[in-house]
Parts: sequence; structure tokens; C-alpha cells
Amino acid sequence: MPYTVIFWGTRGSIPTPGAATARYGGNTPCVAVEGAGGQLVVLDAGTGIRALGLELVARQNGAARVEILLSHAHWDHIQGLPHFKPFFSAGNTVRIWGSRQGTTSLEAILRQQMDPAVFPVPLDALSAQLTVQQVDTDEFSIGEFRVRTMRLRHPGTTLGFRLTPATGGPSMAYVTDNELGAGGEYEVPKNWRREFVTFLKSVDLLIHDAMYTPAELEQHRGWGHSTYEEAVTLAHDAGVKKLVLFHHEPEHDDKEMDGLLAAAHKFAKARGSGGRLEVVAAQEGMKVTL
Repeated sequence: MPYTVIFWGTRGSIPTPGAATARYGGNTPCVAVEGAGGQLVVLDAGTGIRALGLELVARQNGAARVEILLSHAHWDHIQGLPHFKPFFSAGNTVRIWGSRQGTTSLEAILRQQMDPAVFPVPLDALSAQLTVQQVDTDEFSIGEFRVRTMRLRHPGTTLGFRLTPATGGPSMAYVTDNELGAGGEYEVPKNWRREFVTFLKSVDLLIHDAMYTPAELEQHRGWGHSTYEEAVTLAHDAGVKKLVLFHHEPEHDDKEMDGLLAAAHKFAKARGSGGRLEVVAAQEGMKVTL
């Protein structure tokens, strides 16, 4: 089954609108996966989901049915939800998948986000039919896709997702907010790296955190993020076909991103990955067809 991956938000931590970030984008994480049969799976709900919602409403192609997979509930990954326009139209159906944080359910977190103290419209006032689905298993189905999950090295409970068409075909993985190198204390097994490579083995498209340069990482160990070198090394080890660098550092403008991408290409070539691994940096509006 062919499907298209569209990038609506590529930035990490906080929105960075403006001329200096226009090419790579200033909205926080949101990636849409659109199947040929009309299936729509949305990965994270940062500020990029607002523009996606506007497009869905503009299409006016019947009632919208949207599945949203949340990697975790940190602010930059959910801050677009209250402004997702399909929420406010009767007949639309939205299901949000994600894990609890400690003893707090995902639904409780989303209710707090739209509490009248911080947002004027409470969760119960939405016109669309909303379901919050707790993710407690390693594998489940969403329409045309089989979804596998794995816990990542990031503060809180953070999940990576691997999507494969149920009828067979190219697979993709969405892995944002993940610390590949030494640093931080996370509730993952000692053999996590080996299991993670197995989880990603031969994936056709890998979207992975590459927030820092190696020099920047030295000031941010334990923050739960990776460098472009670590992302390229992971893709090489897992036999990935295409790597998309993601979750861009807010302080990196377009010129700095050009330099980071060039450095990633040079590193991939030095690793011997240049001929078989394609490396790009996520840009808002970018489309990848699998």
C-alpha cells in the first residue's frame, strides 16, 4: 500500500516563526501519514497540527476521521491540539493514542491542558467525537497500519513508533526526543541500544531527533536529545534507506541548518553510508511517498 508522509512541524521545544526559519520551518512537531485509502495518522500534535487542521476542513471531503499518535506529552508535542479545527465540527472523529506519565493518564493531562485556567474551551466542549486511547501494548492496529512501539531515552515516558501497512509494503519510523549517546538516567534495559537497532532494522524511512551538533551536546547531556552524527550512525547500523533529521534546535536558523545538513552528509560519507543512505533535514511542507 502506497502512502505519503507530510511534515507540518519540524522544530523542537518552542515555535520559532520568522524569516530566519522559513525554509526548515518554525512549528513544533507534527507529521501526517496519509494512506491511499484515505487513512490519516498524525504523529504528534505540536503547533504544526493547526495548519493541518485548516487543510482538512478546507478539503470538505466528508467528516474527518483522524488518528493521532503522541510520542509523549511534553508541551511542544501537544500545544497545537487546542487549535486543531476539526475538533470544533460535529461529525468529525478524533482518536488520540499515547501513554500515561507516571500515574497520570493521558486524558487527565489533556484535560489539564484545556482547563479554563489556561484555555477558554474545555475538552468536554468539543463538537467532534473524541476518544483518548491509552497505549499499554507494544503492537496494535490503526486502520491500514500496524503500529509497533518502543520506549525511548527521554525524560518521562516517550515512545517511538514504527508503522507498516497491514497488507505489506514500505515501513517508516518516527523517533523524536531520544538520547542515543551517554547521558541521563532512563528506565530502559541495558541492552536497549541493541533492541532499538532491531526495532528499526531495514526501515525505509526513519525520522529521528538530531537536535544538536556534537559541541552543543556536551552542554545538554541528559536532556533527552541526539546529534546528527548519532542519528546517522544509528541509521547506518539499522540498514535504514532514508533518514530525516528532525526536532530542530530553536536557535538554528536556516543557514545553520544548511551547515548541519552538510556536516551530516560528510559524516555519512566518512562512515561509508553515503552511497546507500539518503540523509535529509525535515522541512515544513516536505512530502515523502513510500
